[in-house]
Amino acid sequence: MAQSVLTVSSKNYSSWSLRGWLLCKMSGIDFVERKVPMDDAATRAELLLLSPSFLVPCLEDGDAKVWDTLAIAEYLHETRPEAGLYPVDRRARAHCRAIAGEMHAGFFNLRSALPMNLKARYSGFRIWSGAQPDIARIGEIWRECLETYGGPYLFGGSLTVADAMYAPACTRFHTYDVPLDTRCATYRDTILAWPAMVEWTKAALDEADDLEELDVEF
Repeated sequence: MAQSVLTVSSKNYSSWSLRGWLLCKMSGIDFVERKVPMDDAATRAELLLLSPSFLVPCLEDGDAKVWDTLAIAEYLHETRPEAGLYPVDRRARAHCRAIAGEMHAGFFNLRSALPMNLKARYSGFRIWSGAQPDIARIGEIWRECLETYGGPYLFGGSLTVADAMYAPACTRFHTYDVPLDTRCATYRDTILAWPAMVEWTKAALDEADDLEELDVEF
């Protein structure tokens, strides 16, 4: 029986749960999932961006209990360095931490205007102007990384924390038909085809619970 437990919320809507789950998959940790029900008030507040704190995902590993996605990333990096969650090169590793931190702390307009919803598809979606700078900045980050490290992932040939942190943006760009240049679109599709992402997406599509507030016709 796995000693580690990862608590997640909705697979359809929770971008933070997706990030934490991907990090655990990448690390190779033996874990089981515990799902918080959608009728939990705190869970709904987090998904609707009405809560200032995010307590899910939460990883319980032996006597350690870690919430906050970046904290989970650092914990897994410390306990399982062989997984290569961060680049080996010092400068690339610092770069990876910087852009992961930027996603962790920012892009609020993108989150508000384009909430994660894997079941939905909005062709020709009209994007609120306030979200456009966030989209442009993500494209800038992706292009810089892909040019510098050669792809197909943000830091070269291996998945890192950065890819897990930006994976929900890939789903948002797909859901809301966000126009991207060829290089960014290729990266988006590469991440969406990542077997772990395919597994998560299938579970999200099979999820019975819906959050009506995020299923409106924009």
